[in-house]
Amino acid sequence: MLLWNLSIRSRLCLCHFPVFDLKGFSGIGRGREKKVALMDPSKQCLICVPLTAKTVKKMLFQLELAKESGADVAELRVDLISGFDAAADLPVLLKDKPLPVIVTPRAKWEGGEYKGSEESRQDILRMAYDLGADYIDVELKVAGGFIQELRSRGKDSTTKIIVSNHNWDFTPSDEEIHATIEQMWATGGDIVKYVTTAQDITDVAQVFHFLSESKGPTIGLAMGPAGMISRLLAPKFGGYLTFGALCKGQESAPGQPTVQDLIEVYRVKSMDRDTMVYGVIGKPVYHSKGPVLHNKGFEELNLNKVYVPLLVDDFNKFMNVFNRPDFHGFSVTIPYKEDALKLCDRVENAAKIIGAVNTVVRETTGEYQGYNTDCEGALSAIEKGLRHSGLANNDETPLKGKLFVVIGAGGAGKALAYGAKERHARVVVANRNYERAKALAESVGGKAIELDQLSDFRPETGMILANSTSIGMEPEVTRSPIHKDALSAYALVFDAVYTPKQTQLLKDAAEMGAVTVSGEEMFYGQAFAQFRYFTDLPAPESAMRDVISKPAAAKKGKLRAPVSAQCSIGTYSRGRMISTRLGFDKLLQRGLYPNSAQFGMLMDKSQVQLVNLAFRC
Repeated sequence: MLLWNLSIRSRLCLCHFPVFDLKGFSGIGRGREKKVALMDPSKQCLICVPLTAKTVKKMLFQLELAKESGADVAELRVDLISGFDAAADLPVLLKDKPLPVIVTPRAKWEGGEYKGSEESRQDILRMAYDLGADYIDVELKVAGGFIQELRSRGKDSTTKIIVSNHNWDFTPSDEEIHATIEQMWATGGDIVKYVTTAQDITDVAQVFHFLSESKGPTIGLAMGPAGMISRLLAPKFGGYLTFGALCKGQESAPGQPTVQDLIEVYRVKSMDRDTMVYGVIGKPVYHSKGPVLHNKGFEELNLNKVYVPLLVDDFNKFMNVFNRPDFHGFSVTIPYKEDALKLCDRVENAAKIIGAVNTVVRETTGEYQGYNTDCEGALSAIEKGLRHSGLANNDETPLKGKLFVVIGAGGAGKALAYGAKERHARVVVANRNYERAKALAESVGGKAIELDQLSDFRPETGMILANSTSIGMEPEVTRSPIHKDALSAYALVFDAVYTPKQTQLLKDAAEMGAVTVSGEEMFYGQAFAQFRYFTDLPAPESAMRDVISKPAAAKKGKLRAPVSAQCSIGTYSRGRMISTRLGFDKLLQRGLYPNSAQFGMLMDKSQVQLVNLAFRC
């Protein structure tokens, strides 16, 4: 059941067809409901890996890796192959291919790299069609005449024609998209591929809309960081296929996840129209381990749910556009915890006192319920650290009487200050904006100082320091909110940042003799509480911890768990070992490589990351 409701306070009735209220999609309102016949729900969305190698031999190698990775289709971006000779190279690429392929000589005027004439480019497509490629990709600009010419030849072919259109600048209005898609179907192609660029995550709603009302096999995606969810949720909204790169660094378009993430983290092969969507709202957000953690929990309990990263620029706008029953719950992180408090219809008392919400659940009534799980997650982690290190002088409340210094006055800072006060600590708040620090400190009966004063603030020893800001988060991993020498006054230092696990602050604190507590423990605690709010079930804590802390076990013959390359490729023995263990005997038998070592040496470091079995089995 698919229901779009774009007015945050309106309530919807359930029905048997998707109903779209188009108010809110690019500001367009039609003032009517439209029932749409859905695509066959039994058709599973395919996973396609775009192959971006610069030579035919390397593309053949990537083709085998694509098969091993679990992909259903591979896109041969032949426009990227240096000196590509269609007559000589296409038969090699298409012979004995391990999985279906799309042949794509993408034109420069459509964002590709093909350097020859338009006629020679179309000759590649004609040849691929005649050789029986599973798919060919033809741009809308030339598709009408080209497809008509192919069909007029009267030659039987099983090749499916994808008619594609890419907008590299923005996402057009719903009316413009609809008109363009109608033009694409009018060309006589078998599949429509409409790709936009998301300037804001709410642009993705346009993509979900046209996918859900499509009258035939349709590929719909939004490029760019803000468009990531279009790729992750394509199966839910009826997309014919979605794209996943072999590994990071080999993306064919911005915002493309890896095929491993699509399969292992987001479980797109089991996703359907009934899948409930959850996610983490923030900016930045792609550093979050939330999707790995929560999706593992859903998998363990066999729940038809998925948790995705949501890169949001305007919190209220996002919540308005995606106010629908199957977007059921959200984790809220920097900088939107206070916005979430204002938006929710009902808020638990602790969250009201803290002044921040980090968990939002959409009730069956359509109302939003707000919670704060940061407080308990962080303070429990700090207390555990005190007990384990022998610093606790009170078994019931280890923080009682201690001077507790909080860096930051945002949502997480408020949670830490409130929790420390509840545990009878003396609270000091340090923040760049002194007025905000003062307001928070006064609310918990504490003291405020400016962040610049923190390095000279040493009224006593044995203090507790808790950083609630994003200072030190990837990619700025060398930054710390306090000078190293000042840390000698602290008995325990906690950092809410958990990527990286050992921040510069924690490294400095350990060198100065303080006990350190990583934000990872806070992350686990607050996430387990969120999981219960999302599902009404206890979180499978052991499995969820393991998926973060322990690498997936390597499976012989599978490329599911990438590992960092331990060495470079180039020696004869390593090349032979890799190619032998991959079992790509047929490529060697076809005479494409003089020996297995040359085959193995085709891998660069990014490709070695895929071959976990090469060094571990």
